[in-house]
Amino acid sequence: MGREEQVEEREVLDSIFPDEITDISDTEYRISIKLDLPDDDHNGDDEAPEPPTLVLYVRYPENYPDEAPILDLSPPQNATPHPHFSVAADKDQLLKGLEDTIQENIGMAMIFTLVTTLKEEAEQLITKRKEETAKAHEEALLAAEREENKKFHGTPVTPETFMKWREGFLKEMEEKQRKEEEEKLAELKKAKVKEPVRLTGRQLWERGLVGKGDDEDEDSIPTEQVQELKIGA
Repeated sequence: MGREEQVEEREVLDSIFPDEITDISDTEYRISIKLDLPDDDHNGDDEAPEPPTLVLYVRYPENYPDEAPILDLSPPQNATPHPHFSVAADKDQLLKGLEDTIQENIGMAMIFTLVTTLKEEAEQLITKRKEETAKAHEEALLAAEREENKKFHGTPVTPETFMKWREGFLKEMEEKQRKEEEEKLAELKKAKVKEPVRLTGRQLWERGLVGKGDDEDEDSIPTEQVQELKIGA
């Protein structure tokens, strides 16, 4: 009875998947399943990646359909890598996702149902990953925008931030004043030549260094010039 149901199911599948199904033996075959993805499965003007294809291997045990079929998955040869899907990496997850469907259909031909479920699971997996990638990209852009906006808003002024700024400002001014005083003191120590003593016009007249007519001139004259006047006299 099992073998008759297997042959009947195989004939039905051949009419549904005429180009996708290939026999391996009387009880084993493979079906190529090409996923359908939305047209927006690309970024900007980049060319959309080729929709992934996975190959489902089916082998009937002797008592199928009263016993679960033996299934396996693999990518087609020379398959183009997809950014959100890998048959090799996702195989265990996809096959595990078929377990409930298999149990629900024990005793009935189930391969078409399994193919449909597998295709939907793979497409949903890709959609979920695309959404996660888009969300992460959006969050990164928002984070970068927030960092950029910080440059134009500055730090909010609060009593705490003001006191911290004031303390730092006072320390900076004290340090600046201390350095200026140290530099000034150093310059004074280096200065060894004193300024010449300057006499008024009256002092010069009283000492007989100039004529009487010069007593009205109260301008100061350096003592060096006085010495020159004495020598000239």
